[in-house]
Amino acid sequence: MSSSPLRSDVLHRTQYPNIFDPNAANANEVCSGYSLSGLQTTETGLYGRLNLLKECNVYGYDFDELSLLVEFQSADRLNVQIQPVDLTDVYVLPDSLVTKPGVETLTPIVDSDLVFTYTTSPFSFTVIRKSAGEILFSTAGNPLVYENQFIQFNTSLPKGHFLTGLGESIHGLQQEPGANKTLYANDNGNPIDGNIYGVHPIYVDQRYDTNTSHGVYVRNSHAHEILIRDESLTWRLLGGTLDIYFFTGPTVKEVISQYVSAIGLPNLIPYWTLGYHQCRWGYHTSDMVGEVVENFRKFDIPLETIWTDIDYMDSYKDFTTDPHRYPLDKFQVLLETLHANHQHYIPIVDAAIYHPSPLNKSDIYPVFDDGLTAEAFLKNPDGSLYIGAVWPGYTVYPDWLASGTQGWWTKSMVDWHKKVPFDGIWLDMNEVSSFCVGSCGSKNYTQNPVHPPFDVGGPPTTFPLGFNITNSTDIPYYNSIWYTYTHTPGPSSTATTTSTSTTVSTNPMNTKAPGKGNINYPPYAINHDQGNHDLAVHAVSPNATHADGTVEYDVHSLWGYGITNATYHALLEVFPDKRPFIVSRSTFPGSGSWTAHWGGDNTADWAYMYFSISQALSFGVFGIPMFGVDVCGFGGNTDMELCNRWMQLGAFFPFYRNHNTLGAVDQEPYVWASVAEATRTVMAIRYNILPYYYTLMYEASKTGFPALRALSWEFPYDKSLASVETQFMVGEAILVTPVLEPSVDYVKGVFPGVPDEVWYDYYTHDPVRAGPGENITLAAPLGHINVHIRGGYVIPTQKPAYTTTESRKNEWGLTVALDKAGSAKGTLYVDDGESLVVEESLVVDFVATHGSLYTFPRGTYVVCQPLGSITVLGVESKPSVVTLGEAKISNFTYVNNTLSVQNLQSLTSAGAWSAPLVFSWD
Repeated sequence: MSSSPLRSDVLHRTQYPNIFDPNAANANEVCSGYSLSGLQTTETGLYGRLNLLKECNVYGYDFDELSLLVEFQSADRLNVQIQPVDLTDVYVLPDSLVTKPGVETLTPIVDSDLVFTYTTSPFSFTVIRKSAGEILFSTAGNPLVYENQFIQFNTSLPKGHFLTGLGESIHGLQQEPGANKTLYANDNGNPIDGNIYGVHPIYVDQRYDTNTSHGVYVRNSHAHEILIRDESLTWRLLGGTLDIYFFTGPTVKEVISQYVSAIGLPNLIPYWTLGYHQCRWGYHTSDMVGEVVENFRKFDIPLETIWTDIDYMDSYKDFTTDPHRYPLDKFQVLLETLHANHQHYIPIVDAAIYHPSPLNKSDIYPVFDDGLTAEAFLKNPDGSLYIGAVWPGYTVYPDWLASGTQGWWTKSMVDWHKKVPFDGIWLDMNEVSSFCVGSCGSKNYTQNPVHPPFDVGGPPTTFPLGFNITNSTDIPYYNSIWYTYTHTPGPSSTATTTSTSTTVSTNPMNTKAPGKGNINYPPYAINHDQGNHDLAVHAVSPNATHADGTVEYDVHSLWGYGITNATYHALLEVFPDKRPFIVSRSTFPGSGSWTAHWGGDNTADWAYMYFSISQALSFGVFGIPMFGVDVCGFGGNTDMELCNRWMQLGAFFPFYRNHNTLGAVDQEPYVWASVAEATRTVMAIRYNILPYYYTLMYEASKTGFPALRALSWEFPYDKSLASVETQFMVGEAILVTPVLEPSVDYVKGVFPGVPDEVWYDYYTHDPVRAGPGENITLAAPLGHINVHIRGGYVIPTQKPAYTTTESRKNEWGLTVALDKAGSAKGTLYVDDGESLVVEESLVVDFVATHGSLYTFPRGTYVVCQPLGSITVLGVESKPSVVTLGEAKISNFTYVNNTLSVQNLQSLTSAGAWSAPLVFSWD
């Protein structure tokens, strides 16, 4: 669900970003840095003092004395901490708020592969990989700048570097030279390259000259700006402390695992969340929702979960249902039917809480009253309630740092679930967003309920590229199916002010302002993607104050992190002993411990389908593997061809949901016959490999390494794969090559590792004939997505059904793709799919070698479903004898070097994995 563009009808100021201002001061040129003194070295690190060499005061006032602490925290992690000795005016991110990489015992310096060197005056430091003799990070030649509202450090980079990470933004996988990355949580509908919902200050530096990789993470909740150039990286912060972590790798896989393990491993998702999800903003009534559910079954398209956007709410208020459009009794019957059919329901919950008008006795909202009693809301600096404006009108905002907020939020969730038995929660608008600037409702909340300060609804007029070619015969249809829209008037005149805009210089007079400085208009203006507006536009103002005195300026990008944490713990009360499922829009390092993420308000356009792959890979780096985007596109109108291709691409992302905006054309996959057919085809693949996918998600919860992977991660020594973002891998075994442009019936793709590796077509089992680095053309008629299986791997499968619950009751299968040596391996993880604490589980290891496949089950979880089939790819000659255990199997097929055996149920009636098996062919 999108927030519409803010109208310029309230007071705000325009700040011109410093990076575009030719007159802005260059801190490297005007500042001198610090000198190191009092250095003391220990077995596991060092510490000392940094003293200012000369006043600079370029974007705030300099701190005269800093402390330096260097810790070798483990064999693969080094931490450098720099902060003012006097922390009076400095926000230090608490360990209790955001996970700080844990240290049980520090590592002796001599045992680390990292070396920390330094110069004393001006102070600089360098981090070196001892084994390779390579410089990973060096601030040499650039002064450290440390002011109350501006921190800057630099590092050199090798020419031709390949960096990934630094999100969230819609961008390619590589952060190439010339990229300027702003990290500041922002409610903005997916601009290309602009800062959007989440903040993830981690980059991975993959180097092909040394075949090594390392990671750098800056733990800080203020606004970040990172400038990437040919041979340098400049990092700027608007406050806080320097808390920098270096991860040694040396492979990309190891870097990601080291980082994610440090910030918090992702939670293991409930099994059912891997099914297909359907949503839209515009399911106006519960009857419409019911019709959609029925249509999916009518067209035999699996539907696991139905979602509702803000349509279901009573006047857009959280924890309510509209009594006319979603009457509670009728809605409850719908949800009972869903649950009886093993399906699920997830509603949206927005960030802000409606403030009822005290002048209207009928304007009753107990959720607000309870929160007020619990002192659970953000305040203005004078102690009054901070009141912004979002969908319901004038609203207040939960304060996740206040002691009473968790109890109030938990009670609200528990009470609501008793009325509306949801199965998970969708958190939106939690950057946190406001439709006005400042506490605009402080004098106006008595006017509630008021409408948002812009028009809502109306049919989008945009269509994807190529629509006029592929869908020319459908244009009359599109012109005839618009909904009837309500033109929503803006707020009354007393709710807004005259349009006013003031430009603020990038180096204002308040440079040396005492204390925290000017937090509403900081002297360094970041490249914030709100039309160069100030930090209060489309957000809660920086001076909003938390219960402990913390101002929003210091923790703005943590608001989504806070509501996610609170919701996770609330759901533990709603669903005791079960894994909560949350999808949050705004995220921060460690959010993956509680939530999944979707790509936000994308557009029904081929470019956004293209970028969805790099988005998914980036969130794997960020420790949130359960990721997906709104397939077919959210904003604008999709069309048959785009939706056909996107429904097939989305089927290979961990989180698979179709969702679109109010007023756009319908885009449920059954709307077009060709999309319905393509969807059924690809869902049969997805549901068939769910055991493989669930195993990958389990492994992600233990190692931090995601299910969706870049080719360059799996084949890190092949530089030609570095920038490949049009293909990706699901685990180690499956390669996906989607069509990402209109009006074509082919796609080009590479097959890494050949000639040593062998790749099989998923559908025909034909081995691919490709040379090293060759970009070959693959047939891709509409409705077909190219999928290939990598030789050397065993993929566990289960016969697909309409829901995941039904699928889990079906027989098992194995697809064995032999490598050139005739070998393969694989793993299966099984549990009950929902328990928070898994007491019983089963792991099955598969090994194929020398004409035999061995299964090695271990664990206590009982699987009673039999093994139904085994398919072996790459068998060089037709076997004369095929056996399973002691039983000889005569009814097998051998076609195109593929051995296939069906109907094994009677031989494994005790359960496929109840005992070790040996399947042989000779």
